[in-house]
Amino acid sequence: MQNKIALVIESSSANSIFGRVSYEDNLIVDSAPNLEALAKKMKKLLKDFHHLKPESIEFEIQYDITGLFDSKNYLNATAVAEKAGISKGMMRQYTSGKKYLSHERAILIQKTIHDLGKDLQQTKLAIPIRKRELQAMLM
Repeated sequence: MQNKIALVIESSSANSIFGRVSYEDNLIVDSAPNLEALAKKMKKLLKDFHHLKPESIEFEIQYDITGLFDSKNYLNATAVAEKAGISKGMMRQYTSGKKYLSHERAILIQKTIHDLGKDLQQTKLAIPIRKRELQAMLM
């Protein structure tokens, strides 16, 4: 039987990802160079503290607001805020940890990001026609 446990990514930098796991009222926090290494470390800690078999653990990767924009640095927090109808200043406070998201606000940001993903999936790029191909088409 698999134990599905939330692994929350709190932040990341060029050489470390910081994450946390809550299990049976215990908070386990650690860092690693990448997500795979962090998951491996967390499984070992869950084994050491809770005697869980690593192969029985499945992580559901979640992000707090800072971890989201650190890890997914191609996402522009300002653009997401604008699309969600949140002020840029408030989004800066969320991403810096000065203010905390309400459940409703977190759901709104998540929905906005999912909508952006759907929009990107529907985006088609025009493939440029090379001059030689164009000449061949005209003949």
